[in-house]
Amino acid sequence: MKRTVIKRIPSFLAVVVLVLMIICPLLSIFREAAFPDGNFDISMAISTIAESENARMIASSILLGVLVVMVSSLIALPLAYIFSRTQFARYRFFDVIFMIPFMTPPYIASMGWILFMQKRGLMQQIFPSLAFLSDWFFSLGGLVLVMSFHVFPFMMTLMKNAMLAVSSSLDEAGAVLGAPFRVRLRKLFFPLLTGNYAIGALLVFVKTISEYGTPSTLGRRIGFEVFTTDIHRYATVAPIEFGKSASLASVLIGICLLIWFFQNYVTEHRAYSLVGSRPGSIRIKRMGRKQSALCWTFIVIVIFFTMLIPLFSVVTSSLIKLRGYGLRAGNFTFGNYVKLFTEDNQGTGALLISIFLAVSSATIASILGTISVIISKQAGKRCGRLIEGLSLIPEMLPSIVLVLGIMLFYNRIYRIVPIYGTIWIMVLSYVILFLPYTVQYVTSSFSQIGDSLISAGRICGGKPLYVFMHITLPLIFRGILSGWMMTFIIAFRELVTPSLIAPTNTLTVSTYINRQFEQGSVGKGMAMAVICILFSTVTLLILNKAISEKRK
Repeated sequence: MKRTVIKRIPSFLAVVVLVLMIICPLLSIFREAAFPDGNFDISMAISTIAESENARMIASSILLGVLVVMVSSLIALPLAYIFSRTQFARYRFFDVIFMIPFMTPPYIASMGWILFMQKRGLMQQIFPSLAFLSDWFFSLGGLVLVMSFHVFPFMMTLMKNAMLAVSSSLDEAGAVLGAPFRVRLRKLFFPLLTGNYAIGALLVFVKTISEYGTPSTLGRRIGFEVFTTDIHRYATVAPIEFGKSASLASVLIGICLLIWFFQNYVTEHRAYSLVGSRPGSIRIKRMGRKQSALCWTFIVIVIFFTMLIPLFSVVTSSLIKLRGYGLRAGNFTFGNYVKLFTEDNQGTGALLISIFLAVSSATIASILGTISVIISKQAGKRCGRLIEGLSLIPEMLPSIVLVLGIMLFYNRIYRIVPIYGTIWIMVLSYVILFLPYTVQYVTSSFSQIGDSLISAGRICGGKPLYVFMHITLPLIFRGILSGWMMTFIIAFRELVTPSLIAPTNTLTVSTYINRQFEQGSVGKGMAMAVICILFSTVTLLILNKAISEKRK
């Protein structure tokens, strides 16, 4: 009996820690919305949601999500087919190229587009005859386009993998029976991809309505408010109204959970099993010159608009001496990079604080995530699922919602845990937000470890700690390192958390860029943006190389 109780202590502690870290902040949101004065009263929450401005904002957020799904589908589906079923599949380097928009922080890409398309911007300086496009860009259409450029690689990767799983034998059977190519696509190929597409569309929709970076930079310029910008405004702009912010956050949580439940339903009821088809039996479609030329044209256009224009705009703006002179000979300088670290201490301080937050949060999240996975594997089936489910909740919800909950919860318990208003509340927020990365990577590594290896170590006399250090840890280390790498890169450029709960006069790379951009110091802001992109990319390449060498 005592041994059973002792074995359950780690599981109990893991559940308690995860509840305090994740569930309590979420409950604080609902408490603020439903118990504004300590008594149950949802009238204020209902009135907040029913306000004409907020009702319009909710409809606008849903409309934006639907439009981004449609536009990203138009980009992703043709690319997924081209790189999975045609001779372009041999060009594997495109897989890396098309991840660049996804790895570039959305607020930086949005700023690049604004600098390119604004009046007397880079586009009008290069192509004066296209000045009429500026008015169109600063509208809902431009916002949808910029957000679609950021999320389409996610859907493209998902659909490409789904297409690679469909054997060409089905298409060949349809051709033998006399069905033309269009009929085979409509009745054989596309129906098998419906479930995967539904999942990808739902995930893109959730990511769109949860995004803060692009709506805060481009959306506010055109007066298009969404969930994230309104939640942020109520929580940060005087007069502070946490009740309204919590009410809108509760609605956003409900929408996201509804989408996730619907996704699970689609996954269960739209899955298929191809009987008798060998995995990987893909027949590459050979295209003629005209078809190949069309494919190359489409690929080049996508790369040009999703990568080259925003990166060109950011880099060029960081090198311009005087914005009024624009792209003229002699108006280029590296002075903005020099000023970034010599004119004041804000740039250097923001960079050092971002590195500290990224390293500390990635390390703590890796340790906690690894411990959670190990405990969940050793616990019973139900308890293990509970621990894993709790640790993955942050992935299901918008980051701004969790950060708001952390603000409310730790402000309430400040006398017990006095970290609110310090840099440690930011570290804790980063750990909570990015914990799922480590959990997913380590869980994936654990699935490749056979129980016989651990059993053999114990039979040979190894104590649990010895077995873990010499057998389990080396086998899951790649997963831990991958989780650390993802957490580090995303935490380094995080915008929502520092914009909400950073201590006074504490800037990170993201808030520094945002402040310089809003105050008109575009050169220094874009110089920091270039450093942010280069730092993230170089770090990713170095860690990928380290992981590859570890595999050898």
